[in-house]
Amino acid sequence: MNLLVILIFIFGYFAITIEHVIKVDKLVPALITMTLLWAIISLGIDDFSNWFNPSTHGLVEGFLNFSIEDKQHLLESTLLHHLGKTSEILIFLIGAMTIVEIIDHFNGFAVIRDLIKYKSKIAILWVFSILAFGLSAIIDNLTATIVLISILQKLVANKSLRLWYAGLIVIAANAGGAWSPIGDVTTTMLWIGKKVTTPELISHLLIPSMVCMVVSSGIASLLPVFKGNITLKNSEDDNKNRYSLNILIIGLLAIISVPVFKIVTHLPPYIGMMLGLGVVSIFAEFYSNSKFGLSEITSSDHDELLITSSHVSPVHNALSKIELPSILFFLGILMAVAALESLGILFQLALDLKASISLDALVLIMGVASAIIDNVPLVAASLGMFTEAVDDQLWHFIAYSAGTGGSMLIIGSAAGVVAMGMEKINFFWYMKNISWIALIGFIAGAGVFMILRNFI
Repeated sequence: MNLLVILIFIFGYFAITIEHVIKVDKLVPALITMTLLWAIISLGIDDFSNWFNPSTHGLVEGFLNFSIEDKQHLLESTLLHHLGKTSEILIFLIGAMTIVEIIDHFNGFAVIRDLIKYKSKIAILWVFSILAFGLSAIIDNLTATIVLISILQKLVANKSLRLWYAGLIVIAANAGGAWSPIGDVTTTMLWIGKKVTTPELISHLLIPSMVCMVVSSGIASLLPVFKGNITLKNSEDDNKNRYSLNILIIGLLAIISVPVFKIVTHLPPYIGMMLGLGVVSIFAEFYSNSKFGLSEITSSDHDELLITSSHVSPVHNALSKIELPSILFFLGILMAVAALESLGILFQLALDLKASISLDALVLIMGVASAIIDNVPLVAASLGMFTEAVDDQLWHFIAYSAGTGGSMLIIGSAAGVVAMGMEKINFFWYMKNISWIALIGFIAGAGVFMILRNFI
């Protein structure tokens, strides 16, 4: 039965990796794989010899001798446990996505765009790299990539040049997301899973991640394509309103405050994110001069500077735009990986790998693999494989490798995929021109991490 479970997971995983070939959104195979795995486990519960207890991080003793009723009860409690842990991540992401959409509703990111006045190609490269590195740590690498490429399209007319900028934005965004607990889905998973804490994560990964970004951008700045100056397009925006800066600051502060809220209250991060969303929503409703509600509103003031969508609450508008397919994909893949964890398959795999290969080599392989395979299930699998204590260096290295390794291929990260869609970046063009830069940056950052770990 274990073999059947593994084969179904591999088949589903393969379908996810080739979504662009089969033209089926990856959420579909993720949800089907999740359902099939748990159905097989439930129907054949008496045929499995091991069960992994996520609370004790070990196999349940005497599982074979349990009655069928006890096994079913254990399955239900384990399933509920994994659903709870997965829901923490999903609610957190929904809150963060909604806040970002509220900022966008008020055209808050136009404030950032208006600050870019440089004409030098190299200067613009470094501005976008630094912005991607910083923003991704706050609003996550996917959203930062969307925002910055949108700004890029409004500033740079040359399509071929924008492809290069977009590639470097992906590298910088993934590097920036690796050192922040809210910067990347995988890092957030480790944070919510109580594998890393905010101060330790930042202190161990900020410098390696920065090295990854600086080395990559530094190499790119030496290339002929970034020599000379360009003429920027007119950046004026008719939809910009007087509250753009206000809502941008409030939104970013709300997201940044989440780790602080967790440290102070010891409550799960999604609680702090919901508080942040509530605060931002109050200001958003007030600024739009609307009623406090999530549905259609009326306004006594029809100032077009305040209301960008006719008679629609900014909160309601933001909620309608969040990436629900991504949320469902995370649900499917995380619960599918949880099925393998529950049967003790990942636990046994970890024991076998530890006996045959060094952990550093294994993590580096995971980083390279994340360029081919989605990094979310990779990190989810590592949560079930390893039992190291909170803030063990292994977790920090996994966060770095999974976060930055995906930059080596355009399909290796959510930031890369969205950039691919927005700028129609060819897979082989990226592999030829950007992959080698991302690889050097990845190796440089990993080297710095190991040096700091071993000697400081």
